[in-house]
Amino acid sequence: MPERPLFDPARVRPVPPSVPSAPVTYTVRQVNELIRGALIQYLPAAIHVVGEIADLSRPSSGHVYFTLKDQTSELPCVMWRSVAAKVRFELKPGLEVIATGKVDVYIPRGVYQLYVSRLEPRGIGALELAFRQLKERLEREGLFDPARKKPLPRIPYRVAVVTSPTGAAIRDIVQTLRRRFPPLEIVLFPVRVQGEGAAEEIAAAIRLMNAVAAQLGGIDVAIVGRGGGSLEDLWAFNEEVVARAIAESRIPVVSAVGHEIDVSISDLVADARAATPTAAAQLIVPQASDLLEWLSQSEQRAHRTLHHRLELAHARLSALLASEVLSRPLALVQQRAQMFDELQHRLRLSLVERFRKVRQQLDRAEMAILRFRSGVYFRRLSERLAAQVARLGRALGQGALRAERALAARLARLERASPQMRLIRLDEHLAQMCLRLQSAARSIRSQCRRQLEARLQALAAYNPANVLQRGYSITREANSRRILGSVEQVREGLLICTQLADGEFQSVARDPRQGRLFQ
Repeated sequence: MPERPLFDPARVRPVPPSVPSAPVTYTVRQVNELIRGALIQYLPAAIHVVGEIADLSRPSSGHVYFTLKDQTSELPCVMWRSVAAKVRFELKPGLEVIATGKVDVYIPRGVYQLYVSRLEPRGIGALELAFRQLKERLEREGLFDPARKKPLPRIPYRVAVVTSPTGAAIRDIVQTLRRRFPPLEIVLFPVRVQGEGAAEEIAAAIRLMNAVAAQLGGIDVAIVGRGGGSLEDLWAFNEEVVARAIAESRIPVVSAVGHEIDVSISDLVADARAATPTAAAQLIVPQASDLLEWLSQSEQRAHRTLHHRLELAHARLSALLASEVLSRPLALVQQRAQMFDELQHRLRLSLVERFRKVRQQLDRAEMAILRFRSGVYFRRLSERLAAQVARLGRALGQGALRAERALAARLARLERASPQMRLIRLDEHLAQMCLRLQSAARSIRSQCRRQLEARLQALAAYNPANVLQRGYSITREANSRRILGSVEQVREGLLICTQLADGEFQSVARDPRQGRLFQ
């Protein structure tokens, strides 16, 4: 099929007037439809446009509006929600892209724009760019940090596998696990590993595995992966939902996606990465023969250790048997008998000395009793008692005088501090406080009234109705009633509602940012 020529204004046939005296007139919509027909007729059905993204907008509808620009010109573009959902990478202002679509005229506003059906970054694939953007974001969050990764168990007893039940990966994993460690239990969580919705299934299976692990008696480690394929086939393991499910898993996860040269986001987030599913099975379980060899070596080491300890114990026993205690047991008894005789002699001497000292003490006590009976002791005691009585009498006289003076002073203070006088002073103080309280209450009430009046005046000044009375207006979108606060919110052909003091009226806005065609 020959390629349609580009739009040539010279080839547009002028419409001859039917009546020379009366020129043909067109409505605005008819002019826009004529331009739309010319563009459809003379432009290709799909064109590829290279430019930088600018004025990017994402309304709640899900559609994407942006402008493609180069150094000298701009082109408005529209990408519907269904197309935007298929874009893998993140759109940013300044990103150079190749947009594929058709040019059409938006009749209500009379502007032409590119309706994008496909968008790719220039110089790099869309999937590669999405991979890099997600990798940078997750790396900034710390999901690739080796410190948060969990160690793999040395000898697992139950392994979970999240993969396709019909792929080659599950067969390789099961065969390798059975060959290397037959007693191992394998739990399969079947999922789709490619296509739309596969990433959500993989993430849901990882979360389900963590939820039912206790009911299954515990899961020691998990393998998440699939066999090799193209970047599109492996893309489910590059989705953010899978990466976050692996990061949140309490069970250690080994990622085995594709071949050795394939690196996915799940490989970077997982606790360990294997080049292939078979390598993952070899990584998590040891070879049974290796275990047997290790057990044999451990048995030999234990045998050597026990033999060495037996020899050491035998040597110690021989040394004990050769000691003097066991070879001459009566010698030790004879030594203990001799020591007993010496201690008995020392005890006898100690008792004799003790008795001598006690005798001396009794003699001294007897002499003291004799002096006591002779009356000397009583005379000395009487003299001391008389002296103390004299000192006590003098002290009592002085104390009585001081007590009498103190009692008189206290009576005087008690008369001055009588309850009646204290009540009179308290009544006077209470009356003064009541007067001061009433005065303060009147002052506070007056101040609050002035503040309330000032705030009511300020509130009346900010009342939108009063502001409208001074000649101002409020502009809203007619449909959503949202107030327009910036020129950036104005679109060509937007139905707006203007509220004045005495009512409202509607009008259609013109976008000051859009150029006019054929001005």
